[in-house]
Amino acid sequence: MLTSDLAVSFRRGDKIFPYLIATDNPGYLRDAANLIEIFEAFTGETRGAIERELEEFIGTGTDYKIMRGLIKLLTDRCKFETNAPAEPVEIRQKVFLEARKSHPVFPDSEQKDKVLERVAEEFQSEKNAIMANLYADLPAQQHLISFDPITPEDLLDLYNLAQAQALLYRSLEMKIRVAPSDLNNYRAIFGWIKHFGLIHSVIGNAANGYEITLTGAASLFHRSQKYGIQMAVFLPALLLCKNWKFRAEIAQKKGKNLFFELSGEQTEIVSNRFDETPYQNPDIQRLQKNWEKFSTDWQLTQNREVIDLGKTAFVPDLVLISPKKEKIYLDILGFWTPKSLQKRLEEFASANYTKFIIAASNELRGSREEFLAESPNVILYKTKIEPLLLIETAGKFL
Repeated sequence: MLTSDLAVSFRRGDKIFPYLIATDNPGYLRDAANLIEIFEAFTGETRGAIERELEEFIGTGTDYKIMRGLIKLLTDRCKFETNAPAEPVEIRQKVFLEARKSHPVFPDSEQKDKVLERVAEEFQSEKNAIMANLYADLPAQQHLISFDPITPEDLLDLYNLAQAQALLYRSLEMKIRVAPSDLNNYRAIFGWIKHFGLIHSVIGNAANGYEITLTGAASLFHRSQKYGIQMAVFLPALLLCKNWKFRAEIAQKKGKNLFFELSGEQTEIVSNRFDETPYQNPDIQRLQKNWEKFSTDWQLTQNREVIDLGKTAFVPDLVLISPKKEKIYLDILGFWTPKSLQKRLEEFASANYTKFIIAASNELRGSREEFLAESPNVILYKTKIEPLLLIETAGKFL
């Protein structure tokens, strides 16, 4: 994704728009192809060498910021590594200690060669390698060991997507309206929201569609930067779904806040998430592994339902099934705040629905405010969810 300094947007009235480039523009396609070729050609070279080549290529033209954005996206596809016979800090320490024994040591002197030879012998290396890797831990000295290739067309699409994502770093709230559609589409949208652990509330039903409100990063006092990234990476996943449109309120440093609107029908911003593997919350994985070791007649299975609560919907992660085949639904929250959790409990109370458990990690609490309310349906945990506690809690609602 793009950093904030590379993000470009413009406003019209109370709306804000990401700056998008024409992906069929011959000039941009040519520049994208040339940048890709540089990264491919410099595999094995240092980051510093690549940066010098890129600076020479882009110069100071009018599209400088666009070029820097494309370079950032390509750099994200690189893997750099420190290539040294030992940790550079350790090499420097040995060299400096040996140099003290032969003080003074001048460049191109016999003393310098002897110092490097003694250190090279200790590390079972060559003196030239010791000298070359003295500061190998500096970013400019890291070597490009692999580059994930991309076509010029896909790179330009990725740039436009990244410009839209950058707006969501500063979102206060996003309202997604999903028109009536099939159950698979509902599951996909709710599934992606849970995938990224986004704080949300829902109103509506399957017959009439849903309005989903996502809490934005700029509205959280705690963990807002990490949460902002989650909001941004949610966008390409949403683009894979259908029958939706959203309106996101974007915080401004000066003046009134602006609104970013998008729908699933537009074609300028497309998803790069073509091969997304199924996501599994690590806390869910940990619970499932612990459950297999735990001796019980209760079953723990994946949930496949969207549960209608009248005015809202419930999409739990798992289902606890008692020996008598009674079901208690388990929802393991991603990011959450005491306010959002309390609101969720009020929705269950309004629907007179009790066959659920919400498990919330203190590590993912997005506010410094403590959750002080007491509810038999809520489990707060630090590192893992205990199977026995789940069964004891579920037994209260049978």
